[in-house]
Amino acid sequence: MRSSSNHATSNVTDLKEITRYCSAEDIPSLLKLINSAISSDQLQLSAWNNEQSALIKSIQQADGSELKEIHDELNRIEMDRFLLNYSVTTLHRSCTHYRDALSLRALEIVNKEMESSGLPKPGVPYALISMGSDGRKEQTLITDQDNLIVYGDDGGEEADSYFQEFASRLVDKLEQAGFQRCTGGIMPINLSWRGSFSQWRKRLLSIVRYEVEDLGKNMMDLIVLSDARYVAGDQSLAERLIAMIRDMEKDYFQVLWGMAKTATEMQLALGFLKRIWTEGSGEHKGEFNLKLLAWAPLVMNVRILAINQSIPATSTIERISFLQTEGSFSAHFANDLTNAYHVLTKHRILLQIKNIKGIQRDSYYINPYQLPAEEREQIRHALIKIEELQKIIHANFHIV
Repeated sequence: MRSSSNHATSNVTDLKEITRYCSAEDIPSLLKLINSAISSDQLQLSAWNNEQSALIKSIQQADGSELKEIHDELNRIEMDRFLLNYSVTTLHRSCTHYRDALSLRALEIVNKEMESSGLPKPGVPYALISMGSDGRKEQTLITDQDNLIVYGDDGGEEADSYFQEFASRLVDKLEQAGFQRCTGGIMPINLSWRGSFSQWRKRLLSIVRYEVEDLGKNMMDLIVLSDARYVAGDQSLAERLIAMIRDMEKDYFQVLWGMAKTATEMQLALGFLKRIWTEGSGEHKGEFNLKLLAWAPLVMNVRILAINQSIPATSTIERISFLQTEGSFSAHFANDLTNAYHVLTKHRILLQIKNIKGIQRDSYYINPYQLPAEEREQIRHALIKIEELQKIIHANFHIV
């Protein structure tokens, strides 16, 4: 985590500019004020760390009704900490950590409920796997459920029936704990997102071989699965499924090509002469959807190159780093993309905070012309770099 001292001294150039206009006798007083601010930040961060540690520890003994209260308090701490240090990395890591703990506790409670109900275990291992922002370890202040369940073969109909009930209870328990239901239905309560290993293999093969009716939906499902990450249960089973997903995406190039084409065709909020494009009329006049027209295209296009280069990481920043290491990106371009991710995600989190506090009705639309000129230029620069990334993929995959 970035310390408060790092935060307070991160704009050292600005500090030098300030002291240029100070007389010699004023500088000691100024430095004393700065030191006081740093000390205050350090004390506050330490208090939050202690409070957070105690809350996470309490998850292990919490019942279903208590998990939501703990979740809300942990989110509050993260929001306050972010407003102090604007650290996207810290917020991602912290939210992912405590939500994994909450998910694990929800699983434990459901297991006990199933036993108490007299439902016999099918005798096969199972695993909970997350996708979306959770799969990428990029959780933010607003979250929903993006999970699947895989279980071992040889359980037959008994296992299918057991995990249908198990999934139903788990989704309810997670919702009770503060995880909103996924509007896209990416939850194991839906048959498409649970099954034995063999059932998953058959399902995936039908997608990559174009044997499904709704190809567009199933292609999006495969894209979602690209961010799969083990959360709980039998880790070896989860890793087998994740490896199978990656292998199929690589082995059936036409599928990856289709995903690449989709990625390069994603619209960006770039208009004439590379200016930021905004809505010209309607409810969001002067605004644009930061998620759909900036952040999502970056995450998606980085994902495509990572899959193509057999990079196992799911985090966008880690993927960019690996792509630089293996030669897909220059150090300069990788740094530009990393900065773009941090800039766009910072503003996404700030929009979420406005939504949570009731300042803004949604957490997607941003008015760039209400921002300071420097921040607006950072967003514009990020969009230009994403467009460059799309051109790289367009050329690499020979998309006409």
